Amino acid sequence: MRFIVSRSKPRRSLPRLLLFCAFFTIIGLLLLNLSSIDAPTGFPVQDEIRSESVEPVVSVTENRSSPSPRRPPVQSSCATVEEMGEEAVSEEATWKESHRVRRIIRDHFEFYGAPRVRELPPEQFCKQGFVLGKASEAGFGNEMYKILTAAGLSVMLNRSLIIGQTRGKFPFESYLSYTKLAFTLKEVKHLWRLNDCIGKYGRHLIVRTDDFEKPTETNVLCSNWKKWKQPIIWFQGTTDAVAAQFFLKNIHPPMRSAASALFGKTELLRSRPNIFGELMREIISPSRNVKDAVDWVLNGGPDPHLVLHMRMMMNRSPRAVMAATNCVKKALLRNCPQLPKSRVVLVSDTPSVINDITPKLQEFAEVLRFDYNLFKGNISSKRTARMKQLGFRVKDWGPAPRWVAFVDFFLASRAKHAVVSGAHRRVGTTYAQLIAALAEAQHRDENHALNFSFFSSFQSNLLSVGLQKQIGWGHVWNRFAGPLSCRHQQHQCALTPLLPPGWWDGILQSPIPRDINRLEMYGVKLDVFGTVDGNHLRSFCKSRKYAVKTIPVSRKCGGLTCA
Repeated sequence: MRFIVSRSKPRRSLPRLLLFCAFFTIIGLLLLNLSSIDAPTGFPVQDEIRSESVEPVVSVTENRSSPSPRRPPVQSSCATVEEMGEEAVSEEATWKESHRVRRIIRDHFEFYGAPRVRELPPEQFCKQGFVLGKASEAGFGNEMYKILTAAGLSVMLNRSLIIGQTRGKFPFESYLSYTKLAFTLKEVKHLWRLNDCIGKYGRHLIVRTDDFEKPTETNVLCSNWKKWKQPIIWFQGTTDAVAAQFFLKNIHPPMRSAASALFGKTELLRSRPNIFGELMREIISPSRNVKDAVDWVLNGGPDPHLVLHMRMMMNRSPRAVMAATNCVKKALLRNCPQLPKSRVVLVSDTPSVINDITPKLQEFAEVLRFDYNLFKGNISSKRTARMKQLGFRVKDWGPAPRWVAFVDFFLASRAKHAVVSGAHRRVGTTYAQLIAALAEAQHRDENHALNFSFFSSFQSNLLSVGLQKQIGWGHVWNRFAGPLSCRHQQHQCALTPLLPPGWWDGILQSPIPRDINRLEMYGVKLDVFGTVDGNHLRSFCKSRKYAVKTIPVSRKCGGLTCA
């Protein structure tokens, strides 16, 4: 059959076709413009991890079940500090992991502690290994991390702990008491001679050193420290929580496994243990004079419910005071909702800030602080204790005598339910981290999860460019400071990990360019999200030259005599 097709019909429909094309083109352009108005920019975040912004804090007496106002939607390209904290912290998971680590530490010191090891027969003692933790008397937080890192490394490597002395004195000896489970280097040298380790077994007392602050030389990522044969290992430059966590990326599986047993998995931020709190609980305690000062402040009353630490560096910021006050309210409402009036300890390096914030806190809490001018105990009667702070240290540590920081530290670590950290510049310093870690470890109940939280208070001007200003590996929010941190945030009161992350494997973590460049010196190649290129690290480790640096401790000896 033949089909006859008309040629005139298409010509009649041509104007209509052009009209339809023009109409749909206009509609398409209009829809495209509308969809681009609120299009997110930057780096996407998985929908299931977005959390709602925490509402503004209200009165402490408000019922926790009261309805919340409607909150604005969270941008998918970034997260606020509060959203990051909600994703990074799980108090119940931390409680379980911390108890697991507590048992590991207890068992370690029972077997490798000084009381047992010093009684070993010569053939066993001379095979022992040690880790040296040596600190000066600079900033307490940084120096304490040196000793805590050594203690953690001794657990990882199954070695005994040595706490170093300077001219026969421990660091901060006037204010701290140290565990009897650790050796001194003097005692180890004596036992080495007494057991004739050189004469009978040919084992010289040598210290192998490794400096974390020298990235082109350190073996923290490339060497299997479990195979090191030197009797003593000294890991230097470990002034924060990060250094020990570098072993989590060591190329040797035994080292990664040993590190994971203590620090947890880097990608599971919510279930990481309070390892440094557990180590402090085992290693240090306040001296008698410091404890007397703490008891004087408490005046026979119960331990405080919350502590507020304000690191203001002699600056007076109304916004910081407002943000911290609201954060204290939020913490009390969350962790102590039934208390009519809570006890709050206030610690700050800046007297003017104490004067500004105390009346605001007294509206809803009993405020305690250590006024060293009124204290007449033994520690304050010493001539050196009354000496003023060195001029160049006043801005950093405040004008109070040095010993006051130790009273404040152990007073703050008595907090039962919360620690709030505020600051002029960087929040969650090493000092505040250790306060929170020790407080949680001291008050944790082994039978059920403790209602304890660590909070960070940010005033809005600190977040104008997100968390990018939180530079420095000693600050708890540094590993969240990259492009996933929202700009122009309002005041934030964020849950904070008790163990500051050492890497960027968790959700919502991202590095700043400064840290990407710094990691390159260690042989680590990071992308913008903080993912480590394992192949690049292994290649780097294979190509580098290993330098073994040692320090001889003992001379050539035979029996009990030395040449």
